[in-house]
Amino acid sequence: MIFRFATPWLLLLLLIPLGIIIQSIRHRRSKTLSTLQYSDLRLTTHLVPSIRPRLRFILPILRIVALVLLILALARPQSGSAREIISGEGVDISIVLDISGSMAALDFEPNRLGAAKRVIHAFIDDRQYDRIGFVIFATEAFSQVPPTLDYDVLKRILDETQVSWDIGLDSGTAIGLGLANGANMLRDSEAESRVIILLTDGANNSGQIDPLTAAEIAKALDIRVYTIGAARPGPAALPFPDGRIEYRDSEIDEETLKEIADITGGLYFRAEDELGLQEIYDTINELERSQVEVRTFTRYSELAVWFILPAAFLLILEALLRRTLLRKIP
Repeated sequence: MIFRFATPWLLLLLLIPLGIIIQSIRHRRSKTLSTLQYSDLRLTTHLVPSIRPRLRFILPILRIVALVLLILALARPQSGSAREIISGEGVDISIVLDISGSMAALDFEPNRLGAAKRVIHAFIDDRQYDRIGFVIFATEAFSQVPPTLDYDVLKRILDETQVSWDIGLDSGTAIGLGLANGANMLRDSEAESRVIILLTDGANNSGQIDPLTAAEIAKALDIRVYTIGAARPGPAALPFPDGRIEYRDSEIDEETLKEIADITGGLYFRAEDELGLQEIYDTINELERSQVEVRTFTRYSELAVWFILPAAFLLILEALLRRTLLRKIP
């Protein structure tokens, strides 16, 4: 709901305080000039003041309020409701995220998975008209959220995502299976642009589908794949559920990830910290923009009558009181 005044007549409200000051000065002068002289004021000491003179202050208040309402009406108050007409195509996106045990490595803050979730969360916030789905994989792959515009649900599922051994899964890396699930998620999409963003920190060592075979499937479905390797070079601390900490070197299969991207017309990126990961998703965000045109129409309703009617009532009431109950004898 939108509320506005269509004309600038509200500025007239600034004259009301000035009018009150002028009227007050005139009233004081007239009171000074029109006085009665008594030979002895003791003649009035027994008189009890009537309540009517005390209530006469209501009359100018009624007139001022009515004047304010009339100025508001003159400014043409309007209420309107906006309606958006969206034309064009959004992008259908499948986010495919590695949750294998190595994603708990501490070379990112708080770990690789935690950093990836934060960056993906921000990426979702930057989209508006694109359907986004979510797939996770370790030794198996799971389609968590089908392509949707309900970003709140998507982000809640993302926030609840944990490393494989924290949810009772074996710690393997089935890149091919994850990619195939992402492609299957977008298989029936009618969007002109269909994209998979696959993030992993390892090499394919599980699953029944080879990553390059999955890439060919994505290509056949006209799906572009952006691949991201997320790990810092050298050994990284990896905490295990039993409390052990081991230092392991990165095992990213960059050649395979590059080939997946090349086959499908996408790009491969390497992230060595959260800032680099954020820059990668920002780049993809710019590369995959929605071809959407949004036109906004607002229909306004005039509300002046709701100010004029009470103003008229107050003026009539003021006139009646001035000539009856609160009349003043000259």
